[in-house]
Amino acid sequence: MSLTTDDKPAETGAGAASAARNGHSPRLMVRLLRRPELGAVTGTVLVFAFFAITAGNSGIFSLMGVANFLQVSAQLGILAAPVALLMIGGEFDLSVGSMVGFASVTIGLGVTEFGLPIWLALGIAFAFAIIIGTINGILVVRTGLPSFIVTLAGMFILRGLTLAITRTITGRTQIPYITEGHENSFIVQLFGGKFGTSLFQYLGDIGWIAVRPDGRALVNGLSMSIAWWIVVTAICAWILARTRFGNWIFAAGGDADAARNMGVPVARVKILLFVGTMLGATIFAAAQVLEAGSADTLRGFLKEFQAIIAAVIGGSLLTGGYGSAIGAAFGALIFGTVEMGIFYTGIDSDWFQVFLGGMLLIAVLVNNLVRRKATEAR
Repeated sequence: MSLTTDDKPAETGAGAASAARNGHSPRLMVRLLRRPELGAVTGTVLVFAFFAITAGNSGIFSLMGVANFLQVSAQLGILAAPVALLMIGGEFDLSVGSMVGFASVTIGLGVTEFGLPIWLALGIAFAFAIIIGTINGILVVRTGLPSFIVTLAGMFILRGLTLAITRTITGRTQIPYITEGHENSFIVQLFGGKFGTSLFQYLGDIGWIAVRPDGRALVNGLSMSIAWWIVVTAICAWILARTRFGNWIFAAGGDADAARNMGVPVARVKILLFVGTMLGATIFAAAQVLEAGSADTLRGFLKEFQAIIAAVIGGSLLTGGYGSAIGAAFGALIFGTVEMGIFYTGIDSDWFQVFLGGMLLIAVLVNNLVRRKATEAR
């Protein structure tokens, strides 16, 4: 008789069938189906496989190509994780893209027009984020208006203020030379620098990666936006999985009235979630501004919809009460890979918008199907 390592008979044939009848296999399937990230992980594998076949020789999976699509993914992922938490809490925020532009010019104007140190201009931008997020949250919970309407109004107000203030003060829509003379300062490097430079140089020195004619590694580090993506996603995932506040988020999004009856401070939870999306937008803005050294009133345009798409691809339901920050990270990774993959394959970039719309529709259908199957299998 064949024995397993713990000297128990191996479950084959009738034994396996008995285990299945006892519910072991269905339990495993239910656990898998209940994971919001399942669809996004599967989608990531399929996207990688597709571009490996169609663009494998184009350099998309070279070190440079990977660094490029990770940076694109990271910028969206910084927004997608807090947006996913808000969606799990049962609300939407359509003003995050406009907040990116507003925070960008706040930093830019503070440094170039008012002579503030970069750290102080950045602190003011984060203060505005907390104030604006709090206002959005209070308006939603106190008035009972749909968050879609409240934040849609906020989107136009913030974008209009960004344009009007910048043009009034500078006469332009762009603010250059923000980091001039401060390129190596700690705060600029923290948001706009690179990490892993020494490691990549070492790999170049020993011949593991390509180097330039002067001996420097071809890829001299990864954008700090990637590090911020990892940090923001990890914090959001930890909040959801390991804290009481995470339980409150799921409860508030699943059934707000029942949550209130159970003692959950639903209003406070939702206000804090709106603050979180604004803080995420400001981190995104800081990474862009301090890396490029300039600000633009159009920064963040349409990012609110892209962040929602990433969250939905990652398993968040439009109805609230279900979702994952890790799934949103995979949704952002799919987004960045496809955007750069289209470039590497030479496909007309106009098709990228078609892909986004199609992925949103497919993700919603798959999420609803998975949730229904998981419910039926309980």
